[in-house]
Amino acid sequence: MMRLAAIKASLRGPNALPLRPVDQVMNLERLGAMHQSRLSFMRILVRRIMLERWQIHTARLNLCAEGYGTVIYEINTAQGLFSFVIFSDYLNSAERNDRVVASKWDLTMALVEGRVEDDYLAFLRQNVPLQEAGRVDARVFVLSRANRSARNFDYVVDQLSKGEQPDVAKIAKVGYLYRTTAVYGSGKLGMADWDKVSSRYPDFARPFAAEMFACLMLRNFSLLQVEHIAQQRNPQQYQPMLPEIKRYFGIGNSTGLGMAPYLINHPVLINQWIEMRELALALVRSLGHIDDRIRQQLDALLARSAQHMAETLTEDPWQSDNNARVIEDLSALREQSGSLLHNWNDLLAWSEQHCSLQGQELLVSILLELYPQLVDGLDDYYCVEEFLDLDSLMPLQKLKEVIERRYDWALKIDFNAIGSRDIFWYRSEDKMEPRLGQCALDGGREKQMPLGVGYAVYKCYQLLCQYIKEHPDHTTARFMVARPKLRGIVRRIQSMDRCVYGDIQANLLAKDVLPMHLLRCKLSFFGVSKFDPRSKLWVRNTMYQGAPLLEDIGHVYNDDWFMPLAPVLGGID
Repeated sequence: MMRLAAIKASLRGPNALPLRPVDQVMNLERLGAMHQSRLSFMRILVRRIMLERWQIHTARLNLCAEGYGTVIYEINTAQGLFSFVIFSDYLNSAERNDRVVASKWDLTMALVEGRVEDDYLAFLRQNVPLQEAGRVDARVFVLSRANRSARNFDYVVDQLSKGEQPDVAKIAKVGYLYRTTAVYGSGKLGMADWDKVSSRYPDFARPFAAEMFACLMLRNFSLLQVEHIAQQRNPQQYQPMLPEIKRYFGIGNSTGLGMAPYLINHPVLINQWIEMRELALALVRSLGHIDDRIRQQLDALLARSAQHMAETLTEDPWQSDNNARVIEDLSALREQSGSLLHNWNDLLAWSEQHCSLQGQELLVSILLELYPQLVDGLDDYYCVEEFLDLDSLMPLQKLKEVIERRYDWALKIDFNAIGSRDIFWYRSEDKMEPRLGQCALDGGREKQMPLGVGYAVYKCYQLLCQYIKEHPDHTTARFMVARPKLRGIVRRIQSMDRCVYGDIQANLLAKDVLPMHLLRCKLSFFGVSKFDPRSKLWVRNTMYQGAPLLEDIGHVYNDDWFMPLAPVLGGID
């Protein structure tokens, strides 16, 4: 893969294609329409594991007949040794709760540095099951917990214990045995912070790599556990699960507002993720050769994606309508992309005229899938130093020009209109989780989180224009002395002017804001699928469905689990 500067240089010139414009890409609804891709974190991690042939084995398996006990996996990579520790405990059904306020879970887990000896295991045993109420040390990278699927877990155990396979149609409705309700990392609760992990442990030096690995290990343990319980229950009749059915099981995830502020609080990092995705699309548009093989692959991926969407079940009418529209979009794209297809620009332009936002963005993911040689490797540039500098010497006329050019979207919003500032974001005292408050109903607005970037820019611009009338020749430093509370937003304005993307162009204080779009955007970078909104504030989804199993490590790897489909067994689904 070329270095990033060389890649960008290759796209310059009179015939080069620019990146998609910021006002198109950073539209909140479009961000919420993004899908998984080759550049999603799960895909990147699994590629690395498979190509580097990580050695993952069970160092301790101490489970009773009902699957309760302790399991330790040891992970040998080319650059280190790690352990994944799982505590499986009996949980009364009345105590099972997927909400963040829960205090007990079926499983609790930790990814740690090095080999776990008995004394350290005892320390983990005292703290990991407590989650937020416990305290771990800097050997721990990730802390997580998960609950069994009420619809699948016991059913799968029963089937295997009778010597039968689970019904694929039933699995398609809920494609997991466990769902995780939180995955903590980056220094929380005494864990190793990101600086330590990224600088000392290259295996997990990409964003959320350790967290994604914990979810992958949970998925594989869930398969081990159901087989263990089934075999113990009826050793004479027990049959192991078929590998193709195993691969169809993923891990469930429930994601709420806790994820939303990340996109606003890390604008430089989000810019980098978005820019790499857009750069990948620009490479495909510029250098992606189209021949009969590519046309066949495109048609197959469009058909697979349509079937995947048809197999995605949700009770949410809004999401059901979106899925149905995407299926229509994919059918239309198949017709449009027949033998007359000669360049990607025309197809992308056609999609922007005739397809929904979700259909358009799914097409982008599909195009990236066609050209791994152009796309894979851009993830090397996902990390970036996050700091927002204050340029105190910038003339105020220059600062005003930056706002007018970079934040014209914020200046166009009427923040005095009814409903434009009805919502405030705050952090709950019990679990320190983000929540939404209504200004007319809830108190505590004075403690709101600073997520209304658009409104902050708008207020800054008003005060700046007033100040410039009296002091047109002053620098930013003098303005900061007069208005010290604006230091944070001015620092952001100046710093983001060096980025292509970064700031979400939406009023996050409006009463009709859909936090679901924020969740969807970040989850697409994780690589999840099968979104099932439970409200506008939280969503269920599936991780690692279709991904290879631990026993697949060491075999030929085709990296072909994009938009996975229910397996067809013996010609009968």
